[in-house]
Amino acid sequence: MPTLVREHLAKAERSAVHLETRDAYMLTDPGFIAWQDGRRLDPKDRASWWGGWHDAVADAAGKGVRLRRARIVSEPVTDYIRYEYDVTFTNLAAGEEVRWLPRRRASLIALPGNDFWLFDEQVVVFNHFAGDGRSGGMELCGDPAAARLCTDAFEAVWNRAVPHADYRPA
Repeated sequence: MPTLVREHLAKAERSAVHLETRDAYMLTDPGFIAWQDGRRLDPKDRASWWGGWHDAVADAAGKGVRLRRARIVSEPVTDYIRYEYDVTFTNLAAGEEVRWLPRRRASLIALPGNDFWLFDEQVVVFNHFAGDGRSGGMELCGDPAAARLCTDAFEAVWNRAVPHADYRPA
């Protein structure tokens, strides 16, 4: 988890939401490459996959912050989305709620142009990505209009999305 997000997550008092809209991220990620090679994380071997990011999420959840992640995905899903689906148990174990929204069901939602984190419906961290999925940096935004746009977009996605336990990648 990038430092900027971790800092704002630690300051959050009520909520932290994350909207993901791309079908692939960081294709050179060692975890994704290992997954492509057939290696899978073992949910029972927590020590092999739990890390600092999980601690930060668990700490926030432990102080009452509701953490939600929504992913808008094209179907059939890409290999990267299938990988994300397979490792989502780590998000759940840390204290996040996760939902999936097939892109065809998102057509009537007004969405920001970038993925984002939103903390306490006030502070937005936009995630910028290059076309090949590499990180293009983050942008901190405290504009109330941006926070309202992101709040409304996230809630619209969340309300249409399928809980992780019920979603099956097509």
